[in-house]
Amino acid sequence: MLLFLSLGASAQGDAIAYLQNGSKLYASKNYKEAFESFNRAIETDPTFAQAYFMRGNAKKGFDDLHGAMKDFNKALELNGNLADAYHMRGSLKFELQDYYGAIADFTRAIAINPSHQEAYYARGMAKQQIEAYEDAINDCSKLIEINPKNIDAYFLRGILRLEHGQTEAGCLDLSKAGELGDIKAYEVIREKCNQKCFVREAY
Repeated sequence: MLLFLSLGASAQGDAIAYLQNGSKLYASKNYKEAFESFNRAIETDPTFAQAYFMRGNAKKGFDDLHGAMKDFNKALELNGNLADAYHMRGSLKFELQDYYGAIADFTRAIAINPSHQEAYYARGMAKQQIEAYEDAINDCSKLIEINPKNIDAYFLRGILRLEHGQTEAGCLDLSKAGELGDIKAYEVIREKCNQKCFVREAY
C-alpha cells in the first residue's frame, strides 16, 4: 500500500513537471513542443485538468480549433472551477462567431473569479457584436473599477459609447486611453470627435 501511494505521488510529480516544462515552451510560442509535453502530462495523469487546458491552448496556437475545443471541454469536465478554461473556451467560441456561447463562458469565468479582467473585456467585445451596448459598457466600467489603468477597457468603452450615441463620454474615454498610451485612440478622436458643425447665421 505504501509502495502504491509512493508511485502515485511520483506520477503526479512527473505530470506537474511535464506541465511546467510545457508551459515554458508555450510561453515562448513553441506550441508543438509544448503540445508534446502536455501530452506526456496527460499520459502520466489522465485526470490532470490543467494539462488538458494547457494542451487546448497549444492546439489553438497552431490552429487546431476542434482539438482545442475538445481539450477545454475535458478540462472543465474534470474541474468545473477553472475560470481560465471557461475564458479560453469563450475566446474560441468568439473566434467561431458563437457570441452568445462566448458570453455564457465568460460569465462562468467571472462567476468563479470576479476579478477576471480578461473575461470582462472579452465579454464586452462579445456583447458589442450582438449590439448589447449598455451591457458591454457596463463590463468595461467594471473592468476599469478593478483596474483604473486598463487601456483596452477605456478604448473599448469609448468605441461603444460612440456607437451608442454617447459622443462626449466616448471621446473622453478615448482621450483617457490615449493618455495611458494607446496612440490609435487619437486616430479615432480625429475621425469621430473633432467634427465641427457650421450653423448658418439667421439674418
